[in-house]
Amino acid sequence: MSETRDRGNPVIEEVIEEDIASTVAVAGHPIHAMSVHFPIALVFAVLGCDIFYWWSGDPFWVRVSIWAAGFAFATGVAAGIVGTLELLLVPGIRMRVASWTHAVAAMTLIAIAGTNWGLRLIEPGAILPHGLLLSVLASIFTGLAGWHGGKLVFDHGVGLIVTAKE
Repeated sequence: MSETRDRGNPVIEEVIEEDIASTVAVAGHPIHAMSVHFPIALVFAVLGCDIFYWWSGDPFWVRVSIWAAGFAFATGVAAGIVGTLELLLVPGIRMRVASWTHAVAAMTLIAIAGTNWGLRLIEPGAILPHGLLLSVLASIFTGLAGWHGGKLVFDHGVGLIVTAKE
């Protein structure tokens, strides 16, 4: 609906005409879209561990949360590198404001996840309340980055087309 309304706008016309084909893909599958599921799941796993630790006081959840937070950060960095490559290499992605909003939210999320992991490594006893608050903040930013990433996929078709032939 909005695409037909914006057809007279030369800026929108230029953005629509730019290629959004994925350049960082394996066998036709964009790597960024495949890799974001790991940090997303692990950020929520850390939050779950914190809630279980708060509820039970069992130090098992502290150990699990350290590992989950570390892997959330590491896989987030990996997904972020691939996403940044897509952002920089594909002009059609780079031209969209939603791409930059997604990138800023995702980079902020990676910073929060790294801080959360670092806190757990240095002071495991600080999970309550600081670790829990960081986990809640990371979950909020996961939703924010995911929302804007979803807009790129569903509204702009980014990541759906690997080559112009498709």
